[in-house]
Amino acid sequence: MSKIAFLGAGNLASALVDGLLAQGKVPKTDLACLGGGGRTAPALAARTGITLAPGLPELLQNATIVVVAFKPQHLAAADPRLDELTAGKLVISVLAGKRLATLARTFSQARNLVRAMPNTPAAIGAGISPYCSLRPLAEDDRNRVESLLGACGGYLPLGEEHMDTVTALTAGGPAFLFEYVAAMRDAGMAAGLDQATATRLTVETVLGSARLLARRQADPEHLRDQVTSPNGTTLAGLRKLNSGGFRDLIRETVLAAKARAEELSRES
Repeated sequence: MSKIAFLGAGNLASALVDGLLAQGKVPKTDLACLGGGGRTAPALAARTGITLAPGLPELLQNATIVVVAFKPQHLAAADPRLDELTAGKLVISVLAGKRLATLARTFSQARNLVRAMPNTPAAIGAGISPYCSLRPLAEDDRNRVESLLGACGGYLPLGEEHMDTVTALTAGGPAFLFEYVAAMRDAGMAAGLDQATATRLTVETVLGSARLLARRQADPEHLRDQVTSPNGTTLAGLRKLNSGGFRDLIRETVLAAKARAEELSRES
């Protein structure tokens, strides 16, 4: 794979680097990062062995792919040298809510721009990364994008009109699931289990259920009904979920995250 520069070294950049190295798709010597003056970039370089660049010119001079992974709010104040330094390079942005047209103002000389939205399971090769591009990707560049994203799990080309939704659903989804797992753990403890036991049982139940859903390729409602006996314990629990508006709450959660992504899209 080509040499890859990470502009930003936060959670998503770390997940992508970890996924690439775990899959053996690229040697650590072909990866470099630069942060915004904090400790994230030195920490990422120290932990993984990738290069910590001393500045923008050094980061970008040999890179053929640039992954833009700093905070979305920092795009408006990005270093003006980026336009010239990324000329002719393939730029892949993972900035939540930043549209291709907005990115093109900062990276106007890039040979193409890609907007991708990985999620943090990319760190163990289990992510999903929807993406879109400013212009149709040349075959070599499409292969580069899909090789990068594929090293960290799955990928899915989508129209840009869907990117705010996937930012909420797939990028935010792990956090929503972790909150659910924490709630299940706490419920197990409230019912009499110690924390370690409640945690293990909850995690294994979530893992097994997800694997079953993926393997069977059935509607989740179908698998739910297979677990639910008439007048049984599961039905009692499901009735409580329904009475609390569980599905409505999840829908409102995703829509709130999407609304924030749309707000970020409107910010310059």
